[in-house]
Amino acid sequence: MSALSTVDQHSALAGVDQHSALAGVDRHSALAGVDPEVFALVQAEERYERDTVRLIASENYASRAVLEASGSVFANKYSEGYPLARFYQGQKFVDPLEQLAVARAKALFGAEHVNVQPYSGSPANLAVYLAFLQPGDTILGLALPHGGHLTHGAKASISGKYFKALSYELDPATGLLDYEAIRRLALEHRPKILVAGHSAYPRGLDFARFRAIADEAGALLLVDMAHFAGLVAGGAHANPVPFADVVTTTTHKTLRGPRGAMILCKERHAKAIDRAVFPGLQGGPHNQTTAAIAVALGEALRPAFRDYAHRVVENARALGAALRSRGFDLVSGGTDNHLLLVDLRGKGIPGKPAAVAMERAGVVANCNTVPGETRKASDPSGLRLGTAAVTSRGFGAAEMEKVAEWIDLAIRYTEDPVRLEELAGQVRALCARFPAPGLD
Repeated sequence: MSALSTVDQHSALAGVDQHSALAGVDRHSALAGVDPEVFALVQAEERYERDTVRLIASENYASRAVLEASGSVFANKYSEGYPLARFYQGQKFVDPLEQLAVARAKALFGAEHVNVQPYSGSPANLAVYLAFLQPGDTILGLALPHGGHLTHGAKASISGKYFKALSYELDPATGLLDYEAIRRLALEHRPKILVAGHSAYPRGLDFARFRAIADEAGALLLVDMAHFAGLVAGGAHANPVPFADVVTTTTHKTLRGPRGAMILCKERHAKAIDRAVFPGLQGGPHNQTTAAIAVALGEALRPAFRDYAHRVVENARALGAALRSRGFDLVSGGTDNHLLLVDLRGKGIPGKPAAVAMERAGVVANCNTVPGETRKASDPSGLRLGTAAVTSRGFGAAEMEKVAEWIDLAIRYTEDPVRLEELAGQVRALCARFPAPGLD
């Protein structure tokens, strides 16, 4: 502690200038002395996140304040229950912390009730199922190969094992959701829950039409906005909260918070949701994550976040246009949100070797299934690209053009390690011009 004796340990969280307050002080000094192996891995990951173009659609850069809150003393606390109704004593600071996070989420999204305790997005979705379903009940969600999520009824997931999970798909001609086809399926099968949301659909969702379909079919409407919650917060995407019975979301991705989750719902569903989270699925919440969620929500309430959210979409469209000009096929032809789904079948290379080559060139993305997929999920035909993280660094349209060039060249140089390393050097040079939030 001697190295930090005159330095505010929470300087970023308190609003102190990091560059002056921590000059010459290793912010991981305790870790370096106690566990040099883990310390080395932390440092290596920091360098990696600084020196690469991160296009994983579910990743971002959390601010130094969010990172400090997630590593705060609240990690020491155990807090089964809810504010003012805990099973443990010693909650005099935990309760107002959770209440603050809830109040900020309500203000940001216009929700009647918010639960900030789910450990991540998948348990949040499972909590909704626990609250309203019995094993064997029917759910209807977007098929995984068409951009859905595992927890929307995929057979490999508990959601596809414990429930009768049916799927709707994209229109093969347009790559868009076919709302009339969804309606027909819903009326035929009468699901108890209709799931709207995605992990790889590059277009906006018509929540009013989903609401109408759910009402006609007698279903509860669940919207999973994990991927686009930050765009909703910043006014760059329609808000599902007024239309849905329940909305789930992670708190990282476009929202730039920690790895956590929230459930937002109508007040009439509050008791069922809270009981499903605790004691239904979880014990005590991770209070350090609650602290970081509160910080991230506070950041998202600021005007600058609205600018950020709109720039994320602008960058995604710019990247899409640059890729199309180089002969890449985009599912649905483009994007309305933060992500692009690239069908590589016209390029003669599967998604996995393309992603591996891109990573060697310093451009990090993930392979992904595409509509009409004929390959196995571990080696599919497409790439998923997202612009949330690079936008946090300050990339704009000019940088998106350069990134598209690197993607194109990396795929051409798949078997040429020398060329790929040359590209990686160019990537590092560009990244050095754009500091990584939370790291620099």
